[in-house]
Amino acid sequence: MTSVADETDHASPLLPRHQRILEIVATERVVEVVKLSERLGVSAVTIRSDLDALDRRQLLRRIRGGAMAVRPARFERPLDLPGHGFAEEKERIGAMAARMVRNGETILLDAGTTAVAMAIALPSDLRDLVVVTSSLDVALVLHEHPGVTVFVTGGRLKKTGRNTRSHSLIPPFGALLLQQINADCAYLCCAGIDVERGFTNAHFEEVEIKRAMIGAARRVVMLADHGKLGHVAGARIAAVGEVTALVTDADAAAADVQALEAAGLQVLLA
Repeated sequence: MTSVADETDHASPLLPRHQRILEIVATERVVEVVKLSERLGVSAVTIRSDLDALDRRQLLRRIRGGAMAVRPARFERPLDLPGHGFAEEKERIGAMAARMVRNGETILLDAGTTAVAMAIALPSDLRDLVVVTSSLDVALVLHEHPGVTVFVTGGRLKKTGRNTRSHSLIPPFGALLLQQINADCAYLCCAGIDVERGFTNAHFEEVEIKRAMIGAARRVVMLADHGKLGHVAGARIAAVGEVTALVTDADAAAADVQALEAAGLQVLLA
């Protein structure tokens, strides 16, 4: 039942600050409360109230930590803003990787905020795409996509890790489904990239799933922002020679890119 307050809220003219928020959301698509607070010179409490009011009027969509533009697409995709840095870079990387996907493919997509960004960016006109993922976040993003069939790998839900918002599936039983799949491409995230040490990750059980995905795919594309370059984490995912391409952002140091390309890796800058 709609209250009088709701009806008044929907009918009242927009405040100048609300209009500015909508302009920013229309341009940037996803905005954070903290950044809006800094840009508009008001408190985070005020921004949250503004976003709630605009969400009630269906002028934007409220998400954890901020808001996103209302999409004209035939399906909605849930999104939590990344819990760590390089949000803009991850969005660009995810968008570039999404453009690599073709109708009729079977792809593997593991857990991580950049993988979620890729899932969000998959075009709504894709058809007959099969996505096998070890991420519950990715599965929820894609479950209403009209052209995607989603499978989850199964296994145990990880309860610990640096990013508490990432809901990944790990052993035991996490790799059994992957043994039955012949995928066109695996899109994987990592914590570190080094020419000598290869692609690495901090969580050993997640690495077991990533390795199984590599074994199930004809091509392997790594997704990583420039902050991962030059770092080495504790568990090795793959050598540079085992990976087809790396999608990173344009802020990657030229020397790092040149070293990886000299080792035979295709590097794509988003």
